[in-house]
Amino acid sequence: MSNDFPLHFSGYRGRLAPSPTGYLHVGHARTFWAAFERARASGGKLLMRIEDLDSERSRPQFAAAALEDLRWLGISWQEGPDVGGPCAPYRQSDRQAIYLAAWRKLLAGGFLFPCRCSRKDLEAALGAPHESAQRPGADGKAEPLDDEPVYPGTCRPKGRPFDSTQGGIETPAGCNWRFRVPDGEAVEFEDRNLGPQRFVAGEDFGDFVVWRRDGGPSYQLACVADDAAMGITEVVRGEDLLKSTARQILLDRALGLAPPAWFHCRLAVDANGHRLAKRHDALSLRTLRQRGFTPTEILSGELPAEE
Repeated sequence: MSNDFPLHFSGYRGRLAPSPTGYLHVGHARTFWAAFERARASGGKLLMRIEDLDSERSRPQFAAAALEDLRWLGISWQEGPDVGGPCAPYRQSDRQAIYLAAWRKLLAGGFLFPCRCSRKDLEAALGAPHESAQRPGADGKAEPLDDEPVYPGTCRPKGRPFDSTQGGIETPAGCNWRFRVPDGEAVEFEDRNLGPQRFVAGEDFGDFVVWRRDGGPSYQLACVADDAAMGITEVVRGEDLLKSTARQILLDRALGLAPPAWFHCRLAVDANGHRLAKRHDALSLRTLRQRGFTPTEILSGELPAEE
């Protein structure tokens, strides 16, 4: 896969990757600010990538609002759909060829198998699998749990890997494709904010979708392919994606890519301790701006109360 990316970069390269399925909220603002601060402190570059794979829910007005609201906060970037750059296009809906190249390499390597499970089984694979369920942590605070269930192996080939040479498979069209995880293997990494992390394949997460039968890559595959193609050296995002990092490390390895460094931010929660979502309209950046809040107030440690 590394041969598919002729561009070479030096220095720190971070990214902002909003999904335009709603207005950004306070939690997004603080995570994106952390990404901006880390890129600036490293004297590096920050990229803006619009993750609009969810064609049913993505809207141009939300993408435009994300750029406007983040600039209002004081965040700037050096590459993106609005400023250009060597890694264009910067919208995932325009990067299908890159994802297909990654799928073909994974298929040829024996890492994938076709899956005939229902659409409901794929809901978590369409976008970033935010981990909405929670459990008590060691410090008594709630910790996020992955909301993507462990795949029961319904369509997984027994014994040897799926033989992609049978049937003359040319494209992933018309079928869901899952990555076969190495059962029992511990995937470990050092998070630059939250410390050592460890997830066991087949126990903490199972075979995960990399391509959907409706014609698009999953969040996991698109994220890995784009981060590699854009030369991202550090991924800054919310702690709800810690388990996704384990999946993406396996994809990096299968594709022959060096994974980036990881920095996961603590999640912003509402007054009841629940993780913020885009349905929290009163805490969206757009609404808070209209209510007269300043960037400093939004980025401070105290969350504005919903009305």
